[in-house]
Amino acid sequence: MAILDHFLQRGVRDGVVEVTRPDGSTRRFGKPAEGFPNVRIRFTDKSGERRILRDPRLGAAEAFMDGQLVVEEGDIMQLVELLRANAKWDRGGELKETTRLKKVTGKVVTLIDGINKATKAKANVAHHYDVGNDLYRLFLDDEHMQYSCGYWPRSDMTLEEAQTAKLAHIAAKLAIQPGQTVLDIGCGWGGMAIYLAKHFDVTVKGITLSEEQLALARVRAVEAGVADKIDFELVDYRDLADRGARFDRIVSVGMFEHVGQAQFARFFRDCARMLADDGVMLLHTIGRMGGPGSTDAFTRKYIFPGGYIPALSETLEASEQVRLIASDVETLRLHYALTLREWYKRCVANKDAIIKLQDERFYRMWIFYLAGATAAFESGGMCNYQIQYVRSRHALPIVRDYLADGEDALLGR
Repeated sequence: MAILDHFLQRGVRDGVVEVTRPDGSTRRFGKPAEGFPNVRIRFTDKSGERRILRDPRLGAAEAFMDGQLVVEEGDIMQLVELLRANAKWDRGGELKETTRLKKVTGKVVTLIDGINKATKAKANVAHHYDVGNDLYRLFLDDEHMQYSCGYWPRSDMTLEEAQTAKLAHIAAKLAIQPGQTVLDIGCGWGGMAIYLAKHFDVTVKGITLSEEQLALARVRAVEAGVADKIDFELVDYRDLADRGARFDRIVSVGMFEHVGQAQFARFFRDCARMLADDGVMLLHTIGRMGGPGSTDAFTRKYIFPGGYIPALSETLEASEQVRLIASDVETLRLHYALTLREWYKRCVANKDAIIKLQDERFYRMWIFYLAGATAAFESGGMCNYQIQYVRSRHALPIVRDYLADGEDALLGR
């Protein structure tokens, strides 16, 4: 189709994509270039190409999921990488794939979808996390089961080493003291809570909205020998705040993306209510390197309904309203790309097991999601933010030496 050919001709300059259509005709776009993949795809019927023209991201995903778009040379990771790398965000590039009307519509839908009241939030979390713990065991790190960005001081680390380094990095920023209480908002399978309970003389409250995660977190705490120091509960952070709960330290890793734009002010208001006067909070979240945006249709429909990736500006604006002081802000630029590539490799290696647990369409959907996310962190506008908050300017040392000292002690360096 001429429209898709026009897009590929303009959008693929470095690297090569070869397209074969149902009638057997083939066209090549781009030129070989160092560092860019060469990919060959085939459309099995005309409707697959039409789906992409109607909505490039959602259409490409569904065409790939339904076998209408087949990658015959290379893989879906390389196809998405090729398209995104030709329009790098940091060089002013952008994939020209939506009209102004669609962008406005996307922002409105994102705002409405992000109202995310407690009952809806639980259903949204279940959509993604309650597909079964067995799936996540196939690609997450073995020790901590961290479904969030690892921390890679060296690119040759294993996934397990990077996730341990991430936990130590965050723990150092919390500056924990003996006898304190810690709240882990969105505790997942308990990795952070267990790590803190094992390395510090603290009691930890871990909360989640996933029943699957809750059950496994409790088992893992028993296995780690720290069940007496951790209380895991299926409860929304808003309900916990309404109980009047207070904590010396609050940590939240990979949960803020599920809050929704409309709930940002409420999230920080409740965190401020629950944080002790001399407390410390660490927020780890995926973020946008540009301004506020909208959630694409594929992510809303298949991956994180109700979710939204925040810009740093809107995150800080919401926290400023309740006088939480952003005492330290770190931008992790490529750490999630390294993490996602490891998850992708493990999913591909466990293809048969994933298909047995779910089905082949789910497997294709999942690797499309991981491929798209990787490209967004390598060439798009995504990153991770770690924001340390305090309520009192006297809560922490006034120089950052304690961060490296604490991290080194935890890692035995």
